[in-house]
Amino acid sequence: MEITLLGTGAPSGLPRPGCPCAACARALGPDARAATAALVDGALLLDLTPGAAFAAARAGRSLGGVAQVLMSHPHDGPAVEVPAGLPQPGRVPDGRELALLTGHRVRALAMDAGGTGYAVTGPDGQRLLYLPPGGAPAGLEEATAESYDMVLADVVGRPDALARLRAVGSVGPATDVIAVHLDHDVPPGPELRRRLAAAGARAVPDGTTLTVGAYEEVPDVPRRTLVLGGARSGKSVEAERRLEAFPDVLYVATGGTRGGDTEWAARVAVHRERRPGSWRTTETTDLVPLLAQDGPPLLIDCLSLWLTDAMDAVGAWDDAEWAGGGEKALRERVRELAQALRCTTRTVVAVSNEVGSGIVPATASGRRYRDELGRLNAVFADECEQVLLIVAGQALVLRG
Repeated sequence: MEITLLGTGAPSGLPRPGCPCAACARALGPDARAATAALVDGALLLDLTPGAAFAAARAGRSLGGVAQVLMSHPHDGPAVEVPAGLPQPGRVPDGRELALLTGHRVRALAMDAGGTGYAVTGPDGQRLLYLPPGGAPAGLEEATAESYDMVLADVVGRPDALARLRAVGSVGPATDVIAVHLDHDVPPGPELRRRLAAAGARAVPDGTTLTVGAYEEVPDVPRRTLVLGGARSGKSVEAERRLEAFPDVLYVATGGTRGGDTEWAARVAVHRERRPGSWRTTETTDLVPLLAQDGPPLLIDCLSLWLTDAMDAVGAWDDAEWAGGGEKALRERVRELAQALRCTTRTVVAVSNEVGSGIVPATASGRRYRDELGRLNAVFADECEQVLLIVAGQALVLRG
């Protein structure tokens, strides 16, 4: 099958009409996107974009052979213009299958929000999944484990849809995931590409023709990532975002509980509310056994608290104990952690504080902690494929 994307933007397009935001201001040239519409083998049109006939002509395609137009979601505002000669758009009831004379079969999938998803099987047996904006498939426990060859989905708005599809095997390592329905949630250009690559997806300009089943070089999701940043920089949000398109993540909280500390309890509650419901949580600083096991991705938050526990264990706050073997014991624990990270088969995203750029701590113990955290971050980063520094909520890629 060949898919021509006449548009790849949100229903209002990108930039949004009259929107003064920075993302819309930067959505120019190839980053400008009309409402998403996909032309399948010139015979099936999924959704409509304003000026569909002109969009097809610019892409070197014609709508003259379109036998069926299917809508995936309600269109607010003015009625969508249907180009002359096209059949009237419709929607297939959930669970029903439509057979076209061209040999394409289209099955309607129920969504957990308004809209309809379409699973399209071409005459050659290749499989395409098209999801509406803001929607994820419902009832996936009954889905087939056979992977789709290509998925067109709202990756930015509903990354959990990818997680659900991966959980049942509908999205596999060879599935080409294309982000559509792109809105102004993420600045276009490098930042959009970076976020999509972390989810194993990519974006293409309007007018692109894709061959279903053809190999495309999409950056591999890094197995090991370190996310650094200062206080309230957004480092935890960035780390969580990197795994929200994957199922069964194990969140490793190294801070534990602090009885009577209401401020700490409030921080923990905010983190828990942000996490997808499918994630599990364990509170531990014993990271080496977790890294040695096979299993789902780990999100470790954070190394700074792991170091506090490790320094407590070796008596690092007492000068005599530190000089009498505590320093050597801490170096060994850091070495063991780095070795476990090097050998792990799991996907790991770890968070740590970036320190040492501000005020010098007033106490010897504070300076010791600052120095050891700097050393730990450097050792951990050396074992990671990707290292990010978060400043004011913006990700600076230091490696990868």
